[in-house]
Amino acid sequence: MLVFLLLGYAPVLLVLTLAVALYLTGLEAYQRRMHFLWWSWWLLLVFMTHFVGYIIMRVYVFARGRRQQHA
Repeated sequence: MLVFLLLGYAPVLLVLTLAVALYLTGLEAYQRRMHFLWWSWWLLLVFMTHFVGYIIMRVYVFARGRRQQHA
């Protein structure tokens, strides 16, 4: 949404990529069996920051998975 606010309009391609990013975020949260509050927080972050938020989520999931493997 921040991208759309900065641009002043919402190109169709950016709306579609936002939908894909939200879908992938929801899928990842479902597969990781995250608590509803974490799930909604990640969706809100991706919704507001677009793919930057999705990349942050992927880094978080990767780091958390590595920590759990070493523990």
